[in-house]
Amino acid sequence: MKRFTIVIFLCLASLSFAQIKLEGVVKDSIGSPLELANVIAINQGTQKLDSYGITNDDGYYRLSLEKNTNYKIQVSYIGMKTTQVDVQTEEIDLTQNVTLQSDTTLDEIELVYEMPVTIKGDTIVYNADSFTSGTERKLGDVLNKLPGVEVNDDGQIEVEGKAVSKVMVEGKDFFDGDSKLATQNIPANAVDKVEVLKNYAEVGQLSGVTNNQDNIAINIKLKAGKKNFWFGNVTAGAGGADDKPLYLAQPKLFHYSPEHSLNFIGDLNNIGEIAFTRRDYFNFTGGFRNPSRSSGTNINLGSNNLGFLTLQNNRAKDINTKFGAANFSYSPKKTLDLSGFAIFLSSRTELQENSSVIYTNPDLNIPDETTESHTAQRSDLAMAKLSAKYKPNTDNQLDYDVLARTSKESQDQLFFSSVNGNINEFENAKPYSIHQNLNYYYTLDEANIFALEVQHLLQDEDPFYNAVLEDKDSYANTAAVLGFDDMQTFYDVAQEKRVKSNQLDAKLDYWKILNTKSDINFTWGTIYSKQDFNSDIFQFLDNGSTFNNESTINDGLDVNAIGYRFSDVYLGVHYRLKSGIFTFTPGFSAHAYSAKNKQFGERFTDNFFRLLPDFNTRIQLKKSEQIIFNYGMRTQFTDVNQFASGLVLNSYRSIFSGNPELESALSHQVNLSYFSFNMFNYTNVNGRLSYSKTVDRIRTTSQFQPGSVVRVSTPFNSDLADENASASGRFQKTLGKFRGTLSGNFNYSKFNQIVNGIRSVNENYSHSYRGELRTNFREAPNFELGYRYSIQDNDQGNRRTKFFTKAPSIEFDALIFKSVTFKTEYSYNSFSDEDKKINDFEFWDASLSYRKNTDSKWEYVIKATNLLDTQSQNTSRSGNISVSATEYFIQPRFITFRLRYEL
Repeated sequence: MKRFTIVIFLCLASLSFAQIKLEGVVKDSIGSPLELANVIAINQGTQKLDSYGITNDDGYYRLSLEKNTNYKIQVSYIGMKTTQVDVQTEEIDLTQNVTLQSDTTLDEIELVYEMPVTIKGDTIVYNADSFTSGTERKLGDVLNKLPGVEVNDDGQIEVEGKAVSKVMVEGKDFFDGDSKLATQNIPANAVDKVEVLKNYAEVGQLSGVTNNQDNIAINIKLKAGKKNFWFGNVTAGAGGADDKPLYLAQPKLFHYSPEHSLNFIGDLNNIGEIAFTRRDYFNFTGGFRNPSRSSGTNINLGSNNLGFLTLQNNRAKDINTKFGAANFSYSPKKTLDLSGFAIFLSSRTELQENSSVIYTNPDLNIPDETTESHTAQRSDLAMAKLSAKYKPNTDNQLDYDVLARTSKESQDQLFFSSVNGNINEFENAKPYSIHQNLNYYYTLDEANIFALEVQHLLQDEDPFYNAVLEDKDSYANTAAVLGFDDMQTFYDVAQEKRVKSNQLDAKLDYWKILNTKSDINFTWGTIYSKQDFNSDIFQFLDNGSTFNNESTINDGLDVNAIGYRFSDVYLGVHYRLKSGIFTFTPGFSAHAYSAKNKQFGERFTDNFFRLLPDFNTRIQLKKSEQIIFNYGMRTQFTDVNQFASGLVLNSYRSIFSGNPELESALSHQVNLSYFSFNMFNYTNVNGRLSYSKTVDRIRTTSQFQPGSVVRVSTPFNSDLADENASASGRFQKTLGKFRGTLSGNFNYSKFNQIVNGIRSVNENYSHSYRGELRTNFREAPNFELGYRYSIQDNDQGNRRTKFFTKAPSIEFDALIFKSVTFKTEYSYNSFSDEDKKINDFEFWDASLSYRKNTDSKWEYVIKATNLLDTQSQNTSRSGNISVSATEYFIQPRFITFRLRYEL
């Protein structure tokens, strides 16, 4: 790899010495410089576009051109006549100034070549064909080649360092704007233009009164031959590995017209290519955002999902997936838009992992532990959404959405612990939820705007847990305090749990436009939440019957029947003032809170009033350069699980008892952000500093059984403040066909807890640094070099651990003879602690495909994954009371043959 890197840099050096610089200033007829004018250079010998640029605020441009070549320089600007200038390059740099005249006629120079990048106000338009080389197969491949645009490791799109909130195709939402589904499934050859919409407002009526500077949307414009026709591709594949037959089927079909759109994505395979993961499913919001998100109140309904082991970078020992998704939009008339989607995900996964766990304090008599586990997971997840938008005129808009989710999941885990012996754990659940949203926007006149947002959530969760412990002696103390029958062959413990949640979140906003520089916003809102929680711990006996045990701790309470009610009624006032480059938005919200829980005949009530100030300042240094400062106080409320005073089995080793007298926590949050993207020299810089301090944070006191890893935990309001601080930055620079990126992240957290009656302070430090160099040649091969270095540093009082990860990587793709595409990627990972290297592992994937020409319907692909047949990978994890290093076993080498047909 080292030699390959040296060869690449020598090639880069030779290419850079073969070019000269053409620079100049573009002005109008009265001598004023023109910012954001487009300049392109057309090679007269090849009739190809060799270079392009955009002028800065001084009208200055700069192009890199080949030596001793004839060029036609074309300069254009909105409202001006396009001008062409002939230039002959030699061995030295050149200067060429250009003056544009106002366009008062329809006669223009014919634009034979489209500008790769065009700026129209807050919209940046990229011409996809100007950046692609022919090796791209999906939208993500195209986006990664656009300056200022990037697809991160999670498949999410970022523009100028900001996450894209919505993806549209021909102005229609693609699966409610989900960027991962878009980047991995929309065919690259269908993309004509990529429109980046900055300061994007979901509701046009609110664009002038809400802060949209952080909202970015992307709209994909299709090529002419893709509109009003079905397009997409169907891929089928087969192969073998270790006597295991492999299969793959991936239909991706799309249809767009002005009146309607239809999209279908399917994926069926057993080779670990996951189109949509469980994490994607649970993170998929369907476009729902809580009306109270900016009110200063955080209420957590909790999560009672199964404790599924998660995949590591979509890798596991064995993965079988079925995925289907359909999306539609229909406009029966101009005032009404209907849309919706349905998503189904089914997976069967096997995981194997080995872990070493180090607990907080050796003086607490908690033994360190090594574990081995074999896990089988079954997961069937489904969701569907219907939406309607009615807009009879520019002053009225009514939106309604309903999203339903349901799932059926189970996990069976064979577990060996060096402390507790063999354990078989089984979990299953069949939860569902229904989410509804109603919004109405009304503009009375230019100075008065109203907005009503109402959201309702109904949720039902029913997780079941079962553990069979073969080594009775190691669990004897725990079984005694839980009141289990010790006359059985082994301990077969179980728990049924049911959590029902019902929440209403509503607010009414009124904006008064005072003048062109200021406005005032009044908000009336409420949150009402109702949760009911029931649980029961019991034991299966050898004769098949059940035994309702009675614990000897926690006053004998090992069942739960609790009702929790929460309400928040608030009034918010915010004033916005624009003054030069500054925009100030001070405000506050006044809240009347009520939190009540009732269990075992007792009622606990917490009623109080609180004033929460907040402040936002934006400094717009230039069109694409800004500084943002935010400060806010927030009140944080917990969920019903934390209040339930009866014992709950989170797992056989983690027993929990809630606290009915818990109170809310108060946090102070400060962050400072900087964003800059210079379209003249394609330099992208962003950074962020954040700090939060929380008082009365809910923490846990844990009591471990003597000589055991089994603990009983109870929450409490900590009188010591918890702190979190983070810093991140990224610098990206594009020079001709090369783009370099440097980024870094630092996170610090400090929190307090009580273990075995001893208060401890935990401090966690994590650092991550990354460097990347990428090329974007139209005809030459392309590569991407990367290096990542991370440190996980955990200080847990009397014990401190550090883990280091070093990960160089390289990707390479080439179009050979205009018909063969070769792609390969390689990564090396070294995982170590302060004393030694724990493990190192490599991954190497490659593919070779043949397509006769760009118009051919058929493509033949051979793809190999994990060519080095790596067996496992490593990671580290820090928790409240322990740190662990884990080895995950993964799928072996797979080689598949695929046939792709383009519609």
